[in-house]
Amino acid sequence: MIKPDGILKPINPFTLETAGEYPLQEFPALQTTVAKARKAALAWRRVNPAQRTEWVRTGLQYFEANRAAIARDICLQMGKPIRQAENELKGFFERADWLSDAAEAALAPETLPHKAGFLRRIEHVPLGVVLIIAPWNYPLLTAINGVATALLAGNAVILKHSSLTPAVGQHFARAFGNLGGGVPGGSLENVLQSVQAEHEALGKMISECDIDHVVFTGSVEGGRSVQQSVARRAECANRFIDCSLELGGKDGAYVAADADAAKAAGDLVDGAMYNAGQSCCGIERVYVHHSLYGEFLDRCLTLTSEYVLGDPQDRNTTMGPLASAKAAGDMLRQVEAAKARGAKVVAGGGIVRIGKGTFFEPTLITGVDNSMAVVREENFGPILPIIPVRDDAEALRLVNDSPYGLTSAIYTSDRERAERFAAEADTGTVFMNRCDYLDPALPWTGVRDSGRGTTLSKYGFYALTRRKAIHFRLG
Repeated sequence: MIKPDGILKPINPFTLETAGEYPLQEFPALQTTVAKARKAALAWRRVNPAQRTEWVRTGLQYFEANRAAIARDICLQMGKPIRQAENELKGFFERADWLSDAAEAALAPETLPHKAGFLRRIEHVPLGVVLIIAPWNYPLLTAINGVATALLAGNAVILKHSSLTPAVGQHFARAFGNLGGGVPGGSLENVLQSVQAEHEALGKMISECDIDHVVFTGSVEGGRSVQQSVARRAECANRFIDCSLELGGKDGAYVAADADAAKAAGDLVDGAMYNAGQSCCGIERVYVHHSLYGEFLDRCLTLTSEYVLGDPQDRNTTMGPLASAKAAGDMLRQVEAAKARGAKVVAGGGIVRIGKGTFFEPTLITGVDNSMAVVREENFGPILPIIPVRDDAEALRLVNDSPYGLTSAIYTSDRERAERFAAEADTGTVFMNRCDYLDPALPWTGVRDSGRGTTLSKYGFYALTRRKAIHFRLG
Protein backbone atom coordinates (compact mmCIF):
# COMPACT_ATOMS: atom_id res chain seq x y z
CA MET A 1 0.00 0.00 0.00
CA ILE A 2 1.11 3.58 -0.63
CA LYS A 3 0.73 6.30 2.02
CA PRO A 4 1.85 9.63 0.50
CA ASP A 5 0.82 12.87 2.17
CA GLY A 6 -1.47 11.20 4.67
CA ILE A 7 -3.46 9.32 2.00
CA LEU A 8 -3.84 5.53 2.13
CA LYS A 9 -3.83 3.98 -1.34
CA PRO A 10 -4.51 0.24 -1.19
CA ILE A 11 -3.13 -1.82 -4.07
CA ASN A 12 -5.11 -4.33 -6.13
CA PRO A 13 -3.02 -7.52 -5.62
CA PHE A 14 -3.75 -8.81 -9.15
CA THR A 15 -3.16 -5.67 -11.24
CA LEU A 16 -0.97 -3.74 -8.73
CA GLU A 17 -3.04 -0.67 -9.54
CA THR A 18 -4.31 1.72 -6.86
CA ALA A 19 -7.70 0.62 -5.53
CA GLY A 20 -8.97 3.86 -4.01
CA GLU A 21 -7.76 6.70 -1.79
CA TYR A 22 -8.55 7.09 1.91
CA PRO A 23 -7.39 9.87 4.27
CA LEU A 24 -5.42 8.76 7.30
CA GLN A 25 -6.43 10.33 10.62
CA GLU A 26 -3.80 11.72 12.95
CA PHE A 27 -4.23 11.52 16.72
CA PRO A 28 -6.14 14.84 17.14
CA ALA A 29 -8.72 13.67 14.59
CA LEU A 30 -9.03 10.35 16.42
CA GLN A 31 -9.68 12.23 19.66
CA THR A 32 -12.56 14.00 17.94
CA THR A 33 -13.88 10.68 16.64
CA VAL A 34 -13.91 9.24 20.15
CA ALA A 35 -15.70 12.31 21.54
CA LYS A 36 -18.42 11.91 18.89
CA ALA A 37 -18.71 8.21 19.70
CA ARG A 38 -19.09 8.97 23.41
CA LYS A 39 -21.98 11.35 22.71
CA ALA A 40 -23.64 8.79 20.44
CA ALA A 41 -23.15 6.02 23.01
CA LEU A 42 -25.00 7.97 25.68
CA ALA A 43 -27.99 8.31 23.36
CA TRP A 44 -27.86 4.80 21.87
CA ARG A 45 -27.85 3.05 25.24
CA ARG A 46 -31.21 4.71 26.06
CA VAL A 47 -32.85 3.00 23.08
CA ASN A 48 -34.57 -0.21 24.18
CA PRO A 49 -33.19 -3.48 22.75
CA ALA A 50 -36.22 -4.10 20.50
CA GLN A 51 -35.85 -0.69 18.85
CA ARG A 52 -32.08 -1.08 18.54
CA THR A 53 -32.64 -4.39 16.77
CA GLU A 54 -35.12 -2.81 14.36
CA TRP A 55 -32.68 -0.05 13.46
CA VAL A 56 -29.74 -2.45 13.07
CA ARG A 57 -31.89 -4.50 10.67
CA THR A 58 -32.55 -1.30 8.75
CA GLY A 59 -28.80 -0.76 8.51
CA LEU A 60 -28.35 -4.27 7.15
CA GLN A 61 -30.60 -3.37 4.22
CA TYR A 62 -27.70 -1.27 2.90
CA PHE A 63 -25.62 -4.40 2.45
CA GLU A 64 -28.49 -6.14 0.68
CA ALA A 65 -28.98 -3.21 -1.69
CA ASN A 66 -25.24 -2.97 -2.44
CA ARG A 67 -24.25 -6.63 -2.65
CA ALA A 68 -22.56 -6.37 -6.05
CA ALA A 69 -20.53 -3.26 -5.21
CA ILE A 70 -19.37 -4.67 -1.86
CA ALA A 71 -18.31 -8.00 -3.39
CA ARG A 72 -16.42 -6.14 -6.10
CA ASP A 73 -14.59 -3.98 -3.54
CA ILE A 74 -13.49 -7.11 -1.64
CA CYS A 75 -12.34 -8.69 -4.89
CA LEU A 76 -10.37 -5.63 -5.98
CA GLN A 77 -8.77 -4.75 -2.65
CA MET A 78 -7.68 -8.16 -1.33
CA GLY A 79 -7.89 -10.46 -4.36
CA LYS A 80 -10.66 -12.80 -3.26
CA PRO A 81 -12.33 -14.50 -6.27
CA ILE A 82 -15.62 -12.80 -7.01
CA ARG A 83 -17.68 -15.93 -6.32
CA GLN A 84 -16.07 -16.27 -2.90
CA ALA A 85 -16.65 -12.58 -2.19
CA GLU A 86 -20.32 -13.07 -2.99
CA ASN A 87 -20.37 -16.12 -0.74
CA GLU A 88 -18.93 -14.04 2.10
CA LEU A 89 -22.00 -11.84 1.88
CA LYS A 90 -24.18 -14.92 2.45
CA GLY A 91 -22.25 -15.73 5.62
CA PHE A 92 -22.42 -12.09 6.66
CA PHE A 93 -26.22 -12.13 6.59
CA GLU A 94 -26.39 -15.49 8.37
CA ARG A 95 -24.45 -14.08 11.30
CA ALA A 96 -26.10 -10.66 11.31
CA ASP A 97 -29.59 -12.14 11.15
CA TRP A 98 -28.90 -14.66 13.93
CA LEU A 99 -27.45 -11.97 16.21
CA SER A 100 -30.41 -9.68 15.50
CA ASP A 101 -32.85 -12.48 16.32
CA ALA A 102 -31.02 -13.38 19.53
CA ALA A 103 -30.20 -9.95 20.93
CA GLU A 104 -33.36 -9.09 22.84
CA ALA A 105 -33.50 -12.41 24.71
CA ALA A 106 -29.75 -12.47 25.38
CA LEU A 107 -29.79 -8.95 26.80
CA ALA A 108 -33.00 -9.29 28.83
CA PRO A 109 -32.58 -8.72 32.59
CA GLU A 110 -32.31 -11.92 34.61
CA THR A 111 -34.67 -12.06 37.58
CA LEU A 112 -33.46 -14.23 40.44
CA PRO A 113 -35.70 -16.63 42.41
CA HIS A 114 -38.08 -14.97 44.86
CA LYS A 115 -36.65 -13.86 48.19
CA ALA A 116 -39.16 -12.41 50.65
CA GLY A 117 -38.85 -8.66 50.98
CA PHE A 118 -36.38 -8.22 48.12
CA LEU A 119 -36.22 -7.68 44.37
CA ARG A 120 -33.06 -9.01 42.73
CA ARG A 121 -32.12 -8.99 39.09
CA ILE A 122 -29.07 -8.87 36.84
CA GLU A 123 -28.92 -6.38 33.97
CA HIS A 124 -26.60 -6.42 30.97
CA VAL A 125 -25.33 -2.86 30.55
CA PRO A 126 -23.48 -1.62 27.42
CA LEU A 127 -19.81 -0.82 27.91
CA GLY A 128 -19.97 2.47 25.98
CA VAL A 129 -17.49 2.98 23.13
CA VAL A 130 -16.06 -0.13 21.48
CA LEU A 131 -13.11 0.01 19.10
CA ILE A 132 -13.16 -2.83 16.57
CA ILE A 133 -9.99 -3.56 14.60
CA ALA A 134 -10.87 -5.83 11.68
CA PRO A 135 -8.61 -7.79 9.29
CA TRP A 136 -8.59 -8.03 5.50
CA ASN A 137 -8.96 -11.78 4.88
CA TYR A 138 -12.71 -11.99 5.64
CA PRO A 139 -13.47 -8.26 5.77
CA LEU A 140 -17.23 -8.67 6.20
CA LEU A 141 -17.42 -11.77 8.37
CA THR A 142 -14.82 -10.82 10.95
CA ALA A 143 -16.15 -7.27 11.25
CA ILE A 144 -19.83 -8.16 11.63
CA ASN A 145 -19.07 -10.46 14.58
CA GLY A 146 -18.15 -7.46 16.67
CA VAL A 147 -20.10 -4.68 14.94
CA ALA A 148 -23.53 -6.30 15.14
CA THR A 149 -23.00 -7.54 18.69
CA ALA A 150 -21.70 -4.20 19.94
CA LEU A 151 -24.49 -2.17 18.34
CA LEU A 152 -27.27 -4.52 19.41
CA ALA A 153 -25.87 -4.45 22.96
CA GLY A 154 -26.13 -0.64 23.02
CA ASN A 155 -22.54 0.41 22.35
CA ALA A 156 -21.21 2.97 19.90
CA VAL A 157 -18.57 1.57 17.54
CA ILE A 158 -15.36 2.92 16.04
CA LEU A 159 -14.33 0.55 13.24
CA LYS A 160 -10.73 0.53 12.11
CA HIS A 161 -10.67 -1.78 9.12
CA SER A 162 -7.50 -3.20 7.60
CA SER A 163 -5.46 -0.86 5.46
CA LEU A 164 -5.80 -3.44 2.68
CA THR A 165 -9.62 -3.27 2.68
CA PRO A 166 -10.66 0.24 3.78
CA ALA A 167 -13.63 0.26 1.38
CA VAL A 168 -15.37 -2.28 3.59
CA GLY A 169 -15.03 0.00 6.61
CA GLN A 170 -16.74 2.75 4.64
CA HIS A 171 -19.59 0.42 3.73
CA PHE A 172 -20.16 -0.28 7.44
CA ALA A 173 -20.18 3.46 8.17
CA ARG A 174 -22.75 4.11 5.45
CA ALA A 175 -24.95 1.31 6.76
CA PHE A 176 -24.81 2.05 10.49
CA GLY A 177 -23.53 5.61 10.82
CA ASN A 178 -26.93 7.22 11.36
CA LEU A 179 -29.22 4.60 12.87
CA GLY A 180 -32.73 5.81 13.59
CA GLY A 181 -31.95 9.38 12.63
CA GLY A 182 -31.51 10.42 16.26
CA VAL A 183 -33.34 10.01 19.56
CA PRO A 184 -34.59 12.43 22.22
CA GLY A 185 -31.71 13.75 24.29
CA GLY A 186 -28.97 12.79 21.88
CA SER A 187 -27.84 12.05 18.34
CA LEU A 188 -27.12 8.70 16.73
CA GLU A 189 -25.34 10.30 13.81
CA ASN A 190 -22.02 8.76 14.91
CA VAL A 191 -23.12 5.47 16.41
CA LEU A 192 -20.62 3.81 14.04
CA GLN A 193 -17.62 5.61 12.60
CA SER A 194 -14.95 4.24 10.28
CA VAL A 195 -11.34 5.39 10.67
CA GLN A 196 -7.97 4.73 9.07
CA ALA A 197 -4.84 5.44 11.07
CA GLU A 198 -1.22 4.39 11.45
CA HIS A 199 -0.39 1.90 14.21
CA GLU A 200 1.25 4.52 16.43
CA ALA A 201 -1.77 6.84 16.37
CA LEU A 202 -4.14 3.92 16.92
CA GLY A 203 -2.14 2.67 19.90
CA LYS A 204 -2.16 6.15 21.40
CA MET A 205 -5.94 6.35 20.90
CA ILE A 206 -6.38 3.10 22.85
CA SER A 207 -4.06 4.23 25.64
CA GLU A 208 -5.24 7.82 26.05
CA CYS A 209 -8.78 8.24 24.70
CA ASP A 210 -12.17 7.49 26.23
CA ILE A 211 -12.62 3.98 24.81
CA ASP A 212 -14.20 1.21 26.89
CA HIS A 213 -13.22 -1.98 25.05
CA VAL A 214 -11.15 -3.15 22.08
CA VAL A 215 -12.05 -6.05 19.78
CA PHE A 216 -9.09 -7.14 17.67
CA THR A 217 -8.85 -9.82 14.98
CA GLY A 218 -5.43 -10.38 13.47
CA SER A 219 -1.96 -11.73 14.07
CA VAL A 220 -0.47 -12.81 17.38
CA GLU A 221 2.02 -9.96 17.11
CA GLY A 222 -0.81 -7.49 16.53
CA GLY A 223 -2.70 -8.93 19.50
CA ARG A 224 0.28 -8.38 21.77
CA SER A 225 0.50 -4.77 20.61
CA VAL A 226 -3.19 -4.18 21.37
CA GLN A 227 -2.83 -5.85 24.78
CA GLN A 228 0.11 -3.55 25.58
CA SER A 229 -1.86 -0.45 24.53
CA VAL A 230 -4.77 -1.54 26.71
CA ALA A 231 -2.39 -2.07 29.65
CA ARG A 232 -0.95 1.42 29.17
CA ARG A 233 -4.46 2.82 29.52
CA ALA A 234 -4.26 2.28 33.28
CA GLU A 235 -1.09 4.38 33.38
CA CYS A 236 -2.06 7.10 30.87
CA ALA A 237 -5.71 7.58 31.80
CA ASN A 238 -5.97 5.99 35.27
CA ARG A 239 -8.59 3.59 34.00
CA PHE A 240 -8.70 -0.14 33.33
CA ILE A 241 -10.26 -1.47 30.14
CA ASP A 242 -10.20 -4.88 28.51
CA CYS A 243 -9.85 -6.36 25.03
CA SER A 244 -11.03 -9.38 23.07
CA LEU A 245 -8.39 -10.98 20.83
CA GLU A 246 -9.01 -13.40 17.97
CA LEU A 247 -5.54 -14.28 16.77
CA GLY A 248 -3.87 -16.95 14.67
CA GLY A 249 -4.43 -20.63 14.20
CA LYS A 250 -2.71 -23.77 13.00
CA ASP A 251 -5.81 -25.90 12.97
CA GLY A 252 -5.36 -29.65 12.91
CA ALA A 253 -7.72 -32.38 11.70
CA TYR A 254 -7.78 -36.13 12.24
CA VAL A 255 -9.13 -38.61 9.70
CA ALA A 256 -9.94 -41.74 11.71
CA ALA A 257 -9.91 -45.30 10.39
CA ASP A 258 -13.70 -45.37 9.98
CA ALA A 259 -13.96 -42.01 8.19
CA ASP A 260 -15.47 -41.45 4.77
CA ALA A 261 -12.22 -40.69 2.92
CA ALA A 262 -13.94 -38.91 0.04
CA LYS A 263 -15.93 -36.64 2.34
CA ALA A 264 -12.89 -35.92 4.52
CA ALA A 265 -10.65 -35.09 1.55
CA GLY A 266 -13.27 -32.79 0.02
CA ASP A 267 -13.77 -30.85 3.22
CA LEU A 268 -10.16 -30.65 4.29
CA VAL A 269 -8.69 -29.64 0.95
CA ASP A 270 -11.31 -26.91 0.73
CA GLY A 271 -10.62 -25.97 4.35
CA ALA A 272 -6.94 -25.56 3.53
CA MET A 273 -7.17 -23.92 0.10
CA TYR A 274 -10.28 -21.69 0.26
CA ASN A 275 -9.44 -17.99 0.04
CA ALA A 276 -5.90 -19.04 -0.98
CA GLY A 277 -5.49 -20.44 2.55
CA GLN A 278 -5.78 -16.96 4.05
CA SER A 279 -7.92 -17.95 7.02
CA CYS A 280 -7.12 -18.09 10.72
CA CYS A 281 -9.36 -21.15 11.10
CA GLY A 282 -8.30 -22.84 7.87
CA ILE A 283 -6.97 -26.40 8.04
CA GLU A 284 -3.16 -26.31 8.14
CA ARG A 285 -2.30 -29.91 9.07
CA VAL A 286 -4.04 -33.27 8.72
CA TYR A 287 -3.31 -36.50 10.58
CA VAL A 288 -4.64 -39.58 8.81
CA HIS A 289 -5.00 -43.10 10.17
CA HIS A 290 -2.41 -45.20 8.35
CA SER A 291 -5.08 -47.54 6.94
CA LEU A 292 -6.68 -44.64 5.00
CA TYR A 293 -3.55 -42.67 4.23
CA GLY A 294 -3.03 -43.78 0.62
CA GLU A 295 -6.65 -43.34 -0.43
CA PHE A 296 -6.93 -40.00 1.33
CA LEU A 297 -3.75 -38.66 -0.29
CA ASP A 298 -4.86 -39.76 -3.76
CA ARG A 299 -8.18 -37.99 -3.35
CA CYS A 300 -6.44 -34.83 -2.14
CA LEU A 301 -4.14 -34.89 -5.17
CA THR A 302 -7.11 -35.03 -7.53
CA LEU A 303 -8.91 -32.19 -5.75
CA THR A 304 -5.83 -29.99 -5.59
CA SER A 305 -5.22 -30.32 -9.33
CA GLU A 306 -8.67 -28.86 -10.07
CA TYR A 307 -8.01 -25.33 -8.76
CA VAL A 308 -8.08 -22.53 -11.32
CA LEU A 309 -5.66 -19.70 -10.52
CA GLY A 310 -6.22 -16.36 -12.18
CA ASP A 311 -7.96 -13.01 -12.29
CA PRO A 312 -10.23 -12.84 -9.22
CA GLN A 313 -12.86 -10.97 -11.24
CA ASP A 314 -13.15 -13.97 -13.59
CA ARG A 315 -16.04 -16.13 -12.37
CA ASN A 316 -14.11 -19.27 -13.34
CA THR A 317 -11.24 -18.47 -10.97
CA THR A 318 -11.22 -20.57 -7.79
CA MET A 319 -7.99 -19.25 -6.27
CA GLY A 320 -6.92 -15.63 -6.41
CA PRO A 321 -3.60 -13.90 -5.74
CA LEU A 322 -2.20 -13.53 -2.26
CA ALA A 323 -3.23 -10.26 -0.66
CA SER A 324 0.42 -9.66 0.21
CA ALA A 325 3.14 -10.73 -2.22
CA LYS A 326 5.63 -10.82 0.67
CA ALA A 327 3.71 -13.70 2.25
CA ALA A 328 4.63 -15.96 -0.67
CA GLY A 329 8.29 -15.78 0.30
CA ASP A 330 7.49 -16.82 3.86
CA MET A 331 5.48 -19.81 2.58
CA LEU A 332 8.27 -20.87 0.23
CA ARG A 333 10.82 -20.74 3.06
CA GLN A 334 8.65 -23.09 5.14
CA VAL A 335 8.32 -25.54 2.26
CA GLU A 336 12.00 -25.46 1.35
CA ALA A 337 13.04 -25.93 4.98
CA ALA A 338 10.80 -29.00 5.21
CA LYS A 339 12.21 -30.41 1.97
CA ALA A 340 15.73 -29.96 3.34
CA ARG A 341 14.74 -32.26 6.20
CA GLY A 342 13.31 -34.96 3.94
CA ALA A 343 9.77 -33.82 3.26
CA LYS A 344 8.25 -34.40 -0.17
CA VAL A 345 6.10 -31.90 -2.05
CA VAL A 346 3.59 -34.03 -3.94
CA ALA A 347 1.60 -31.12 -5.39
CA GLY A 348 2.39 -27.46 -5.95
CA GLY A 349 5.01 -25.96 -3.69
CA GLY A 350 5.96 -22.89 -5.69
CA ILE A 351 5.26 -19.24 -6.40
CA VAL A 352 3.39 -18.41 -9.61
CA ARG A 353 3.00 -15.04 -11.34
CA ILE A 354 -0.23 -14.51 -13.25
CA GLY A 355 -0.79 -11.06 -14.66
CA LYS A 356 0.98 -8.92 -12.07
CA GLY A 357 -0.34 -10.98 -9.18
CA THR A 358 1.58 -13.27 -6.87
CA PHE A 359 0.07 -16.70 -6.28
CA PHE A 360 1.18 -19.71 -4.27
CA GLU A 361 0.30 -23.04 -5.80
CA PRO A 362 -2.15 -25.32 -3.98
CA THR A 363 0.35 -27.47 -2.12
CA LEU A 364 0.36 -30.92 -0.53
CA ILE A 365 3.40 -31.98 1.45
CA THR A 366 4.23 -35.35 3.04
CA GLY A 367 7.08 -36.74 5.11
CA VAL A 368 6.73 -33.98 7.68
CA ASP A 369 6.42 -33.93 11.46
CA ASN A 370 5.35 -31.53 14.20
CA SER A 371 8.84 -30.14 14.69
CA MET A 372 8.86 -28.52 11.23
CA ALA A 373 7.81 -24.92 10.72
CA VAL A 374 5.39 -25.89 7.94
CA VAL A 375 3.44 -27.94 10.51
CA ARG A 376 4.00 -25.72 13.52
CA GLU A 377 3.91 -22.09 12.36
CA GLU A 378 0.94 -20.34 10.79
CA ASN A 379 1.58 -19.61 7.10
CA PHE A 380 -1.77 -18.20 5.91
CA GLY A 381 -1.39 -19.97 2.59
CA PRO A 382 -2.71 -22.93 0.53
CA ILE A 383 -0.38 -25.51 2.05
CA LEU A 384 -1.58 -28.80 3.52
CA PRO A 385 0.83 -31.15 5.33
CA ILE A 386 -0.54 -34.73 5.51
CA ILE A 387 0.82 -37.04 8.22
CA PRO A 388 0.00 -40.73 8.86
CA VAL A 389 -0.69 -41.81 12.47
CA ARG A 390 -1.02 -45.18 14.20
CA ASP A 391 -4.17 -44.54 16.24
CA ASP A 392 -6.54 -42.06 17.85
CA ALA A 393 -4.21 -41.38 20.77
CA GLU A 394 -1.30 -40.38 18.54
CA ALA A 395 -3.55 -38.16 16.44
CA LEU A 396 -4.93 -36.37 19.50
CA ARG A 397 -1.46 -35.84 20.94
CA LEU A 398 -0.24 -34.29 17.68
CA VAL A 399 -3.34 -32.11 17.21
CA ASN A 400 -2.77 -30.69 20.70
CA ASP A 401 0.96 -30.21 20.11
CA SER A 402 0.67 -26.61 18.95
CA PRO A 403 1.10 -23.09 20.30
CA TYR A 404 -2.37 -22.37 18.86
CA GLY A 405 -5.82 -23.62 19.81
CA LEU A 406 -8.55 -22.19 17.61
CA THR A 407 -10.31 -25.21 16.09
CA SER A 408 -9.76 -28.92 15.52
CA ALA A 409 -11.71 -31.51 13.57
CA ILE A 410 -12.25 -35.25 13.55
CA TYR A 411 -13.67 -37.27 10.67
CA THR A 412 -15.30 -40.46 11.87
CA SER A 413 -18.57 -42.40 11.67
CA ASP A 414 -18.44 -43.04 15.42
CA ARG A 415 -20.06 -40.38 17.62
CA GLU A 416 -18.44 -41.81 20.76
CA ARG A 417 -14.99 -41.57 19.17
CA ALA A 418 -15.72 -37.93 18.33
CA GLU A 419 -16.86 -37.24 21.90
CA ARG A 420 -13.64 -38.73 23.29
CA PHE A 421 -11.61 -36.61 20.88
CA ALA A 422 -13.58 -33.47 21.75
CA ALA A 423 -13.14 -34.02 25.48
CA GLU A 424 -9.36 -33.93 25.14
CA ALA A 425 -8.85 -31.55 22.19
CA ASP A 426 -7.47 -28.27 23.56
CA THR A 427 -9.17 -25.91 21.11
CA GLY A 428 -11.99 -23.39 21.23
CA THR A 429 -14.11 -25.34 18.74
CA VAL A 430 -14.15 -29.05 17.91
CA PHE A 431 -15.79 -30.20 14.68
CA MET A 432 -17.01 -33.65 13.68
CA ASN A 433 -17.20 -34.30 9.93
CA ARG A 434 -16.84 -30.63 9.02
CA CYS A 435 -14.33 -27.81 9.41
CA ASP A 436 -13.65 -24.13 8.81
CA TYR A 437 -17.14 -22.86 9.63
CA LEU A 438 -18.55 -20.51 12.26
CA ASP A 439 -22.07 -21.21 13.52
CA PRO A 440 -23.32 -17.90 14.96
CA ALA A 441 -25.24 -19.74 17.70
CA LEU A 442 -21.96 -21.13 19.09
CA PRO A 443 -19.27 -19.10 20.89
CA TRP A 444 -16.16 -18.39 18.86
CA THR A 445 -13.08 -18.44 21.04
CA GLY A 446 -9.52 -19.72 21.19
CA VAL A 447 -6.86 -20.81 23.65
CA ARG A 448 -3.14 -20.12 23.95
CA ASP A 449 -1.85 -17.98 21.05
CA SER A 450 -5.22 -18.14 19.32
CA GLY A 451 -6.47 -15.42 21.63
CA ARG A 452 -8.90 -14.65 24.41
CA GLY A 453 -12.50 -13.58 24.75
CA THR A 454 -15.65 -14.59 22.88
CA THR A 455 -17.61 -13.48 19.85
CA LEU A 456 -20.91 -14.80 18.47
CA SER A 457 -23.63 -16.66 20.42
CA LYS A 458 -25.25 -15.15 23.49
CA TYR A 459 -21.82 -15.11 25.15
CA GLY A 460 -20.60 -12.60 22.59
CA PHE A 461 -23.20 -10.16 23.96
CA TYR A 462 -21.88 -10.75 27.47
CA ALA A 463 -18.36 -9.86 26.29
CA LEU A 464 -19.53 -6.39 25.22
CA THR A 465 -21.69 -5.63 28.25
CA ARG A 466 -21.10 -5.56 31.98
CA ARG A 467 -23.27 -7.04 34.71
CA LYS A 468 -25.19 -4.66 36.95
CA ALA A 469 -26.78 -6.10 40.10
CA ILE A 470 -30.14 -4.67 41.17
CA HIS A 471 -30.73 -5.36 44.86
CA PHE A 472 -33.84 -3.66 46.29
CA ARG A 473 -35.26 -4.09 49.79
CA LEU A 474 -39.03 -3.82 49.45
CA GLY A 475 -41.51 -2.38 51.97
